[in-house]
Amino acid sequence: MGKKARERALAENEAKAVARMLRVSPQKLNLVAGLIRGKKVATALADLEFSRKRIAKDVRKCLESAIANAENNHDLDVDDLIVAQAHVGKAIVLKRFTPRARGRAGRIEKPFSHLTIVVRQVEASA
Repeated sequence: MGKKARERALAENEAKAVARMLRVSPQKLNLVAGLIRGKKVATALADLEFSRKRIAKDVRKCLESAIANAENNHDLDVDDLIVAQAHVGKAIVLKRFTPRARGRAGRIEKPFSHLTIVVRQVEASA
């Protein structure tokens, strides 16, 4: 009898992967995510491989996971995939304090971010 499966939120030609709790500010992560939005996955992987940003390695890992999900779970062709969305969300912020002059304390915030990558299969233009 169990309850019915939830409807799929994505279209049939889409797959996604989510990387949670990345130790970088959303603003910095969005710069790297903007680098790959709308590109073919092969180009996006190459861009991330040679990016000098520290977080590019984690973004590449998430993109590879989305590609693997598309191939294995949804039977999509890897050569026709593009990065449809690269969405950055805010997670928790650790608050720390450091000593400052004259007995004061300075607040240091250590933000975390979430990254969602959606890949979509497009028909190859002939």
